[in-house]
Amino acid sequence: MSVRVSLVAAARSSALLAERFDDDRPLDHAGWREVQFAAHRLVPLGAAELRYCSPTPRSRATGDALGFAPLVQPALRDCDMGRWRGMTLSEVAAQEPAAVGAWLADPRADPHGGESLLAFISRVGSWLDTRPVREGALVAVAEPAVVRAALVYALNAPPSTYWNVDVRPLSTVTITGLPGRWSLSLESVPH
Repeated sequence: MSVRVSLVAAARSSALLAERFDDDRPLDHAGWREVQFAAHRLVPLGAAELRYCSPTPRSRATGDALGFAPLVQPALRDCDMGRWRGMTLSEVAAQEPAAVGAWLADPRADPHGGESLLAFISRVGSWLDTRPVREGALVAVAEPAVVRAALVYALNAPPSTYWNVDVRPLSTVTITGLPGRWSLSLESVPH
C-alpha cells in the first residue's frame, strides 16, 4: 500500500515579477480567471479522500473555487522569510545583495532571520512523511514554493535543485510512495 499525493499550485495573486516573499494577498482577477479555465481538469482531483491546503488566502481560495473544501495545514505554509516578508526578490537584492547571494548559494543560510531553504524542504517533507498510508488519494493546494520543496524532498535531490524547479500557478504533480520512499508520477491527461 502507498500514498498518492497530488499537489496543485495555487492560482496567482499578482503578476509573476511582483510576487513577494510570504505573500498573503488573495487571488487577483487573473487568478480567478485561471481557476475557472483550469477547473475542468482539476475538479476531478477533489474526489480524493483527503483534501488539504496551505494557510495562505490564495491557496484556500483556489481549493474552495475547485470545490475541494480543503483542510488548512500549517505545515504547508510558505517559507518563513523573516524580515524579507512582503518584499520582492529585486527589492531585497537592491538592499542586501550579499545576503541574497548567501541565501541562494547555501541551503542552510537564513540571512533574513527566518527559515533556511533546508529547513523549509525538511518541514514540507515531514508533512509528506506523516500522511496516512491507506487506499485512496489525497490532494493539497499549496504555494508554488511548497510544491517545489515537496518535489525536491520526494526525489531526494540536493537542496540546490529547488532553484531549478519551475512551478506555475495551477500546475499539478503527483507523488506516490511511503514515508521516506517517494516517486514522481507523471500521467497523461485525457483531452
